[in-house]
Amino acid sequence: MFEQLSILAPGLIGGSVGRAARHRTVARRIVLWTRRPESRVRLRSEPWCDEVRDSPEEAVRGAQFVVLAPPVEKIIPLTQAVAPHLAPGTIVTDVGSVKGEIARQGHAAMPPGTHFVGSHPMAGSEKTGWDHASETLFERRTCFVTPLRETDPHAVDAVVRFWHELGAEVTTIDPDAHDEIVAHISHLPQVVATSLCDFLARRNPAWRNFAGGGLRDTTRIGASDPTMWTEILRQNREELLRALREFQDELHDFQTALANRDFTEVRARLERGKAYRDQFRP
Repeated sequence: MFEQLSILAPGLIGGSVGRAARHRTVARRIVLWTRRPESRVRLRSEPWCDEVRDSPEEAVRGAQFVVLAPPVEKIIPLTQAVAPHLAPGTIVTDVGSVKGEIARQGHAAMPPGTHFVGSHPMAGSEKTGWDHASETLFERRTCFVTPLRETDPHAVDAVVRFWHELGAEVTTIDPDAHDEIVAHISHLPQVVATSLCDFLARRNPAWRNFAGGGLRDTTRIGASDPTMWTEILRQNREELLRALREFQDELHDFQTALANRDFTEVRARLERGKAYRDQFRP
């Protein structure tokens, strides 16, 4: 158990970290900071929060473990801002969905005796904000932990244990390998869902009135925050471009089979897709 857990800029993920940490008694004291004064006022009435401080530098004072939960483009600047104020032995992690540059810059920002270990819990939704946080959000969900080769192994173990204690199933992986994976399994699906909604809106917006379960399920994440996703896609641009090119080739091959009336190939693709989807974890 940590004496003090500090969470900076909590949204859905950071708020869920706080709720889960309180529920599972991961820390004796939970300290928060968020940028908007009105949000700080509201957070002070939350039962899972012990104290809300007025600056990130103040919020990390006395912490043994720090979780950075701002939008992905603000993680590196926030890391650099609080680094000089960390006590020796402090471990810092983040929850950003792109890891390569964050892992390297975070490690470089740490004073001697402090440690940065990147994390990415695969547990978001189309909803945003700590108002939607849940103490069960991480249960049985994958959380990537992305150390560099030079990261202190004891710090890595502490971050792995932290996410285990919140209920997550942890995978430790190289940060660049992480970015390749999430480009395919998270960022590409977001682009596909959003693009399908955009296409249908321009094709005939009235068709939305006939949407059934298939379209609703396929496009659920199309309702995600555009500002947040613009920055995520910017941060993982190169890997996403590779994934898009590969997927475009697959769509072209499907189109070719359909155009050639090759329904043996069409059926084979449908069967392969179904087999893959049937193997998803519950």
